[in-house]
Parts: sequence; C-alpha cells; structure tokens
Amino acid sequence: MFGFGEVLKDKVTGFKGIVMARTEYWTECFHYGLQSQKLKDGKPAPWQWFDETMVERCTGSRKIIKGPREIGEGEASDGTSGSFPNAPQS
Repeated sequence: MFGFGEVLKDKVTGFKGIVMARTEYWTECFHYGLQSQKLKDGKPAPWQWFDETMVERCTGSRKIIKGPREIGEGEASDGTSGSFPNAPQS
C-alpha cells in the first residue's frame, strides 16, 4: 500500500503524480488518484486514477508533506473541509 504524498509512476504510460486519494474496494483492490506536478495551460491537470498493481514508487522522489494552513474567516476549524473541485466522477 502506498501513502498519501508519495510520488508514484504508472508502469505503462510513465505518468508521474502525487498520491492525493486512495480508494479501497470490497474486493480488496486499491486505486490511487495521482495529481501531476506539471501544469496544463497554467492550471493543475485533473487527477488520473491507477490500479495499485500498475504503479510503482519513483526512486529519488521525496514524499510531499502536508503543512499547516491558516483557517480563513467563515471556514470550519475542526479539520473538516468542503467539496474538492477535482473529485472523482462516477
């Protein structure tokens, strides 16, 4: 199992990205949502999803650590957050 913030690479396409999400299915298979570190037209590209058997850790890459952020006016301070613009689509 891979952790959040790790940089993974798809074995087939060579796509590299940071683990932003992990989905576990009833059948015990895992899929990882990877966010590319490259921009597309000046904006973050949509996440790409890969099966656990198709990805590997990128050697020499450093895990991205989530840092603290300031809570803005009107935001929840209990650690909850709102919807994410690049959430997986069904």
